Amino acid sequence: MKLSLPIFIKLLILHCLTVLCVSQDFDFFYFVQQWPGSYCDTKHSCCYPKTGKPASDFGIHGLWPDYKNGRYPENCNPDSELDESQISELTSTLQKEWPSLSCPSSNGYRFWSHEWEKHGTCAESELGQRDYFEAALKLKQKANLLQALKNAGIKPDDEFYDLDSIEEAIKGAVGFTPGLECNVDQSKNAQLFQVYLCVDTSVSAFIECPILPRGRCQSRVQFPKF
Repeated sequence: MKLSLPIFIKLLILHCLTVLCVSQDFDFFYFVQQWPGSYCDTKHSCCYPKTGKPASDFGIHGLWPDYKNGRYPENCNPDSELDESQISELTSTLQKEWPSLSCPSSNGYRFWSHEWEKHGTCAESELGQRDYFEAALKLKQKANLLQALKNAGIKPDDEFYDLDSIEEAIKGAVGFTPGLECNVDQSKNAQLFQVYLCVDTSVSAFIECPILPRGRCQSRVQFPKF
């Protein structure tokens, strides 16, 4: 049976939309927080936000949709630019909890826009723009990394700590094994840089990571001051 041209075109469009939806599907989120002392204590330039030096606390890096095979979708909807009005009521909280340390100094919007366009657009089936940033802020409240580490006697004092102790302290507080990423400062010291926690696709709960990122960590790492 031959299909009329209009019906054929509709079926073709439907097929393309289906493929697009499948390509934007994902298995879980990485919720990533970074330590500002390590970010600034490398060869990379570091500029404080226009609002001033951030608090000595972990800051959000992003909420990233990921696949269980280690790959991840990105830039899923080039037409979905971040609408500043969508997050206007969250701006002051974002500046505190999700500060930008990249140069030149900024109010944070460039950083948040990048994170939305690269990662957030791949989760639009679950989260709108405001929802995406609200979800990340709520996750940070649930995972107070600095307090968890301090409770275990691990402080940002330039001293070196066992990586296993850092992992155990975070797991004890959150309930799941974190992924730890380190950087290397100019003195070749490995430093605690980023902490990855995994979240289900509804962004309602932390989960055990299907796959953990591979960081450049040694058995003992420095926790630098900030």
